[in-house]
Amino acid sequence: MKVRVAEETTTEEARVIAEALAARYGDDVTVATAAGEHLAEAAYHGPGDVPGPEPEMGPTEREERLWEEIADIHEGGPEKYREQLPEQGKLFVRDRIDLWFNPEGGSQTQSGDGEGFLFEDGKFAEFDADDRLPADGMVTGGADFEGRNVHFMANDYTVKRGSMAAKGVEKFLRMQQRALKTGRPVLYLMDSSGGRIDQQTGFFANREGIGKYYYNHSMLSGRVPQICVLYGPCIAGAAYTPVFADFTVMVRDMSAMAIASPRMVQMVTGEDISLEELGGPDVHARHSGSADLVAEDEEHARALVAQLISYLPDNSDEKPPRTEGRHPATSPKDIDSIVPQQPNRGYDMTDLIDCMVDGDSWFELQPDFGGEILTGFARIDGRPVGVIANQPAQRAGAIFPDAAQKAAEFVWKCDAFNVPLLYLCDTPGFMAGSQVEKEAILEKGKKMIYATSAATVPKQCVVVRKAYGAGIYAMSGPAYDPESTIALPSGEIAIMGPEAAINAVYARKLAEIDDEEERKKREQELREEYREDIDVHRMASEMVIDDIVPPSTLRDELEARFEFYETVEKDLPEKKHGTVL
Repeated sequence: MKVRVAEETTTEEARVIAEALAARYGDDVTVATAAGEHLAEAAYHGPGDVPGPEPEMGPTEREERLWEEIADIHEGGPEKYREQLPEQGKLFVRDRIDLWFNPEGGSQTQSGDGEGFLFEDGKFAEFDADDRLPADGMVTGGADFEGRNVHFMANDYTVKRGSMAAKGVEKFLRMQQRALKTGRPVLYLMDSSGGRIDQQTGFFANREGIGKYYYNHSMLSGRVPQICVLYGPCIAGAAYTPVFADFTVMVRDMSAMAIASPRMVQMVTGEDISLEELGGPDVHARHSGSADLVAEDEEHARALVAQLISYLPDNSDEKPPRTEGRHPATSPKDIDSIVPQQPNRGYDMTDLIDCMVDGDSWFELQPDFGGEILTGFARIDGRPVGVIANQPAQRAGAIFPDAAQKAAEFVWKCDAFNVPLLYLCDTPGFMAGSQVEKEAILEKGKKMIYATSAATVPKQCVVVRKAYGAGIYAMSGPAYDPESTIALPSGEIAIMGPEAAINAVYARKLAEIDDEEERKKREQELREEYREDIDVHRMASEMVIDDIVPPSTLRDELEARFEFYETVEKDLPEKKHGTVL
């Protein structure tokens, strides 16, 4: 190829032009002036002259060696321990992480492939240890979970039974401290036998040791959601993480938590007990209240947490995420027929909830604990709300100590994360008797009333039927600063129910009536008079409540009120903190 250039072109300029054109067009180039004076030439030497990225040379031995080291770390502890995991019905920790953060398959944990992301911190912890301790038995990092950025930790049970020592503790603490900075939720995937007793020097009592876990849990509490899933026996120090978490899921036939192992319990107390009986899912879901949910297997645990986190914001500065609204599963027109005409007849409050909230949005927590009160999340026109509802199907909906504790803790969590509250009141009040006094009905009832009083999120109270005694206080009645107190036509508000009131006030006078038929007639008259006195129509007439609404319109009424009061701000008295919780 011959190219003509201007007379003033220098030899150097001509050389550059020749080389560029040779590379561009793949041909030998000669550059001359218009008069024919030769200035430069360049020969084409093949594809290597073509501009562009250097051809891939592949990983060096150094990088290949690093990949081999990473692969070895990802293998976890001894093979014999990995082989035991299927017998226990659980996954190896790296497979568990893939289930949580890469459920479509592939290997995000190593290559970063997939739609989401995942990175790991401290992978090489204890890499130079004399004993083989891959990642020191703990995986920590950040990941995408259901479209949310979360911090996570996961114990590797194949490395000394998931026990914790200096480097693993350091990783755990860094993860918590970074969560305080980012304001993002934390997932604890726990499977730990506790502190590594034979290596306790350097992590047990240090300022930045395992004890700092619970300090950091306390600092994170109410700042970001902390969610814990238990996959194995979490004993002693390890058991505090699930109880410090806002929400805890246990996996059936797999997980347990206790302050000490059965062997230690036997040594200290002489009690011979299995781990399941000591601290299995039924113990904590039914009796202690430490477990919010029980999953049937690993996949179910993930699904429960995915549903749970959809109701929560990333942190206390944000609002809960809204979704597109859906029609209720049951028509709101059924509400009035669900609430019995007879005041003392039981019914299932969940049937009424299904008429009010978006279809398939009711997500109950602690269903087997304190069953006289229902607590859970739901949506009304896509807006997350926390529901506290008396359950007349359980002991007439009377508030027992466990139910009060459950409600208080749930209200406190909803308020921390800006979830509006909906109270559905149908209760004869707090239970009385020697047994509940021993179980601290006053103390736990106080906490429920305190949590309701101190909550600053929008609150709506619905008097469904009975609202007797201090039950109306605990259920955010008119004196407890709800944005509204509305009632269904079946509602009643009173110090006590008609039977108790008549017995308390008229027992002596009724006893003086000798004729049984006349006495029964007088009792019925007094009962009807009393019921007229406590009927919600009178309460509405006296402006005790804001309105009586037709039951079929209750959902629309709540939707409008939650929307209207969305931006309400409430100020608490200036102080350091209360002394009740």
